[in-house]
Amino acid sequence: MAEPAARADLSAQELARVEAVTRPTADFSRAEPFETMQGGAGTSRKPVTADAFSHPSANIGFEQRGEFHLGNALFRKLWVSSPSSTQASDGLGPLYNARACDACHVRDGRGHPPEFGPTSMLLRLARAAGTAEEQAKTAAHEALNFPDPVYGRQLQELAVPGAAGEGRVDIRYTEHEMTLGDGSAVSLRKPSYSVTDLSYGPLGPATTLSPRIAPPLIGLGLVEQIHPADILANADPDDRNGDGISGKAALVRDPAGGVVLGRFGWKAEQATIRRQAADALADDIGISSPQAPRHWGDCTEAEAACRALPTGVQARLGDTEAPTPIVDLIAFYAQNLAVPARREVDQPGVLAGKRAFTEMGCTACHTPKFVTRRDAPDKALAFQLIWPYSDFLLHDMGDGLADGQRVGEASGSEWRTPPLWGIGLTRTVGGHTFFLHDGRARNLTEAILWHGGEGQKARDRFAAASSAERQALIEFLESL
Repeated sequence: MAEPAARADLSAQELARVEAVTRPTADFSRAEPFETMQGGAGTSRKPVTADAFSHPSANIGFEQRGEFHLGNALFRKLWVSSPSSTQASDGLGPLYNARACDACHVRDGRGHPPEFGPTSMLLRLARAAGTAEEQAKTAAHEALNFPDPVYGRQLQELAVPGAAGEGRVDIRYTEHEMTLGDGSAVSLRKPSYSVTDLSYGPLGPATTLSPRIAPPLIGLGLVEQIHPADILANADPDDRNGDGISGKAALVRDPAGGVVLGRFGWKAEQATIRRQAADALADDIGISSPQAPRHWGDCTEAEAACRALPTGVQARLGDTEAPTPIVDLIAFYAQNLAVPARREVDQPGVLAGKRAFTEMGCTACHTPKFVTRRDAPDKALAFQLIWPYSDFLLHDMGDGLADGQRVGEASGSEWRTPPLWGIGLTRTVGGHTFFLHDGRARNLTEAILWHGGEGQKARDRFAAASSAERQALIEFLESL
């Protein structure tokens, strides 16, 4: 692997400071220094409103704020089908899931399952490598997964005039009651997924379905600047320390030819925000870019009618629908969405919940803090103490949360630990409290109780705890 095993961006004195400040605390009688500033110097101290996730990093300059607002406009732009008199906005589809980035990332926050309203959930389609060529690509980290031979990487429910949507997602829930240690009961809902009204015949027999709701976008630029050595230091794929936690690094093929650390996406399948943005433009909206030059989006060769429709490529602007400056601005916007300040960090209930979170073993995966790299290309993101509460590694979460879909290094039951910063503002920003990759959990308690596999021990401790201790842990999470 090409990623460094140690931090070369710090002097010995700086490294000692970083190790001291990121060391887990054992004092739960008071808040730690700088704990309210969970996004470092870029933390937003704006009043908490529905726009809490949409503010620029507090430490960027005037010129950068201009770029941020341009990126914001592009993030909210409604794309239209081709040909159109509005040439700056055409190129939609022909198949798509949304017309704008913020249709899924509502107010830059967490998506939700369909029952809450217009959906911001995608259904990924993938199958295991079959041919020798596909198996070789998997071994070389060149392919994340292999699409359905007809329907592609994900199901597209919407289409421009002249094309038909691919099908419709059908979700059925069954309720399962779980009794906790104090005798109280919690009902967990288990979803099952199918696809109906398919336009081009059945899905391939080996194709698996993986629902994904859009994750919140705050703090992405800071995550991108966590030094790889600090993430790799927490990896223990063979569980050599015997604690039952075997975090695994996600290795992905870098366009430049090397193998780098994946840290974005539900299965850590993307190494950079820029690549994540380019793939989302292509797969979700059907807009091509130099990084993802797919003018017909996720329309496959088997969907001939879709491929016959016009695209939004204009020779005067280049050979893709979203030239490099467009992707640059969208990526810059996503890199500089500020993390909101913590709230009530000194409250007794929050401090008790923080202790419970640690003692139950939650921090084995949800690593509280990091210091970003000193040599970050943007000084606003450099050498910042941040509190994402994630190790950004892959963990086996058990059969209950498994989607059966292998994505690069991630097996069908492995998921990247999601950051927890901002989780307490989910209702404020999005108007709901649906959690996990498919929104099955209707609140934080349900989300914890769905943990299995490497999260089973922590889940069992939570389930066995007193009502007061469980409530304190929830209060802590709601302060993030």
